[in-house]
Amino acid sequence: MTTTSISVAKAKSHISELIAKSQYSHERFIITKRDKPVAVLVSLDDLKVLEQHEEKQGLAAIVGKWQGFDEVVDAMGEIETLRANGGKGRDVSL
Repeated sequence: MTTTSISVAKAKSHISELIAKSQYSHERFIITKRDKPVAVLVSLDDLKVLEQHEEKQGLAAIVGKWQGFDEVVDAMGEIETLRANGGKGRDVSL
């Protein structure tokens, strides 16, 4: 999967080609205006993957936002440490 930067003017004149490349080759296009990124063209399949990733953040996304739930923050901190260590922090064998 590649990502290509393209100006708004060029994107406008080649929109059908860009859509086809995005849909069938899963190529992503960063659309720029005056050399600054302003939008991205991605396939629907890629968008679904991105949206699923957002949904999977779950509890981790809200840690620290509730007052009085310090035990959740502590537990989530332990999870982050375990993930950083490759999940080998505890023996769960039977």
